[in-house]
Parts: sequence; structure tokens; C-alpha cells
Amino acid sequence: MIPEVSYAVPDDGHGHLAEMRVDPIGLFERVRAECGAIGRLRLADKDVVLVSGAEANEQFFRAPDSTLDQAAAYPFMTPIFGKGVVFDASPEERQQMLKNQALRGDMMRGHASTIETEIRRMVADWGDEGEIDLLDWFAELTIYTTSSCLIGKPFREELDSSFARHYHELERGTDAIAYVDPYADIASFRRRDAARERLVELVQAIIDKRKARGTVPKEERDLLDVLISIDMSADYVTGIFISMMFAGHHTSSGTASWALIELMRHPETMKGVVAELDGLYADGSEVSFQALRSIPLLEAALKETLRLHPPLIILMRVVQEEIELAGHRIQPGTVVAASPRVSNRIADDFPEPDLFDPSRYLDPRQEDLQNRWTWIPFGAGKHRCVGNAFAMMQMKAIFSVILRDYEFEPAQPSESYRDDVSKMVIQLEQPCRVRYRRRSPS
Repeated sequence: MIPEVSYAVPDDGHGHLAEMRVDPIGLFERVRAECGAIGRLRLADKDVVLVSGAEANEQFFRAPDSTLDQAAAYPFMTPIFGKGVVFDASPEERQQMLKNQALRGDMMRGHASTIETEIRRMVADWGDEGEIDLLDWFAELTIYTTSSCLIGKPFREELDSSFARHYHELERGTDAIAYVDPYADIASFRRRDAARERLVELVQAIIDKRKARGTVPKEERDLLDVLISIDMSADYVTGIFISMMFAGHHTSSGTASWALIELMRHPETMKGVVAELDGLYADGSEVSFQALRSIPLLEAALKETLRLHPPLIILMRVVQEEIELAGHRIQPGTVVAASPRVSNRIADDFPEPDLFDPSRYLDPRQEDLQNRWTWIPFGAGKHRCVGNAFAMMQMKAIFSVILRDYEFEPAQPSESYRDDVSKMVIQLEQPCRVRYRRRSPS
């Protein structure tokens, strides 16, 4: 029998759901502390088996879709993506959606240049000093970069900050109660649905303008033109775009925000990264070119940020065929999960796991490569995030611009920067403000 984790919040008839809504990380960490590599929690009438550690994670990530099905575990995402998109689509349709041509390696050079342009547009009105909210600024920036790179520059040029604002509200509609009822009448779901309606309206307006404009030369078309040509509805098109942006936007905006916070908290590391960038660009080389190359200290800081603050705290599957995990036979219909937030901080693999230590990724340690099944901010195995290379390139470009031109300091107490864990898509709790000042030429 798989052991069940204790209750930090009294069982109200829905198992651990009440705790999941307010402190999911504490719950997952307690599963490992009390139960070991495999433990069980209950969400309403469903058991969720949580695994952690290299051996159990490897079994989890190596299992084929026919044994552990990803889509069946995420019906609560349907209100966000829409009917027939991603997890509501057939396995064949999902595979086709994942084959995003924009993520091919040979496309990255163009994306790097596009991202640099977008960053410079966003800082163009900063002036010599000022203050920004990290969540707002990075969320807007990454909406522009992901839409421009993955959908097309013409589409991006038709967006303004309202798209990013509605998209942010949509992401906040991931309350854990969705495990029980994704359409429950609660405030965050009402805001989620209203935000999605606004996004559909914005996309519909763009579609109407395109139809009125008529056809354009092939080299001027983007993905939206293709979808219009096959008569897809604005609702379905919006769902496709949301699904394309979801992982890349959230990973990049959240990780970039936390990376800057950690660098401000660790000035010696910040000093080393800035010196590395100053040296790298001393010859006047393009950000877009260097972002595709190795930038060791910056990359190490980004990897350590991903370890400590993984964008997704739980990755779930539903058992389709009996499977053995950590010595237990798991029956079909059971939800099983791995937690990057838990596995990324296992002390045996990552000594002093709560310490921000980018040297973990430099020779000879290379803790991400040594622990392929526990360093899992992007997942692992065949379901490793397809956009991880894009995300890393995007973040390297962001910091190549802002750290060479500006210096930053906290605009609030350092310990007040924290995550809002009340939603399954974790975001920084606001306010999360920082001050910037243009660096002197010397």
C-alpha cells in the first residue's frame, strides 16, 4: 500500500484539496519527507501518487504515452486552451501541434534577432532611471517575443499591452479546485473566462482586418494568415495561440524575473555576470549572435534560478496500463505525478539545496548533467519541454541587453519577493518592483 501523506489542513471531505489551494509546495515536500520516493495524496475522490528521486522519476519520464497519458491528466486546462486544442485533442492532433516549425534549430538565429529588437523597444522609453514591476514588464515583453517568433511579426505588430494583460489574467485562472470542477463558479474562473473572451475578441478584430485587407504576398504572411485561409474560427485560433505561448511565455517571464531577483540578492554573482557580458560584447558583436553561444556564468545563474524556482511545480499523467513505480504496482485510472520543485531540491543530488549557487553548473560539478532525472525544471525524457532551447536563448538575450545598459536594485525588502502559490501556474506575487539606473559609459 502506498503511504498517504498527513493532513496539515483538516480534511473537509475533499482530501488535501484545501491545502493544495494555499500551499501546494509544502504539501509536495511533505509527501517526500513522510513517504519517501513515492507517496499519495487525495484530491476529492481521486488519489494522486507523487514520485520523486532519480529512480522513480526515470520510470515516470521514460514511460510511453500508452502507459502514462499526459492529456488525460489535464482536463482542467480545457477552459484556458479551448475545446479541441492540446489536451482536449486526439493524440495524433497533439503530436502535430507540438511539431512547431518555429522551434527548429535553424530558425533560432532569426528569433534571436527578433527578441533583441523587442527588448530594445521595451527599454526605449526607460530614460536614465526609473522603476518597473518585474511581473508586468517581463510578462508584456515575453508576450511580444513569443508571438513574434512563434506566430509571426505581422501578428505581433497588431498587439498592444492589453493582450498581455488579458493573457496574464487567463494564467491566473488555474486554481487547484479545477481538479474537481474546472467550471466551478468562483471569482478566478469568472475572470479567467472573461479574459479568454477578451482575447478571442482581439483575435477576431485582427482576423476581420486581415479579411478586409485581402491577400498579401506569400513572404508577408504569418501563421494567422494560414489559419484564416483554412477558415478556422477566432475561438479555435485563439486556443492555438494560447497553447503556443503558454509554456514559452510563462517560463521566460517567471524565470527572468527570479533571475534578476537572485542576482540582486547575490551582488558578487551579479558582478561576475556583468563582467562576463561586458567582455563578450567588447568587440561590438550582436546580442542576437552571442545569445546562441555559450555564456557560462549567465547560463549557470539561469539554470540555478530554474532549479530553485521551476515554472511548473507538478507534472501529471494518468495510468492507462499497469505500471511499476518505486516498487509499487499502479493501476489504470490513477493520477501519477512528479514535482520539479521537490526533485530539484533533493540534498543528496544538490548539496545545500536551498542555496543559490550557480557554480553547481560549472566544471567539474555539472550538477544538471549529473542528475538528469532530478534536475527537471523542463521535465525529462521524451516529454522534456520542446521550447527549452528557445527559452534559454530568449533569457540570454534579455540579460545581454539589460545588464550591459542598466544596473538594478530592489525597490522593496529582498525577502518580500515571493511566489503566489495559490494558482497551479505559479507567478510572482505583486508588487515585485525594482529600480533601474543607466550604467555610466565607463
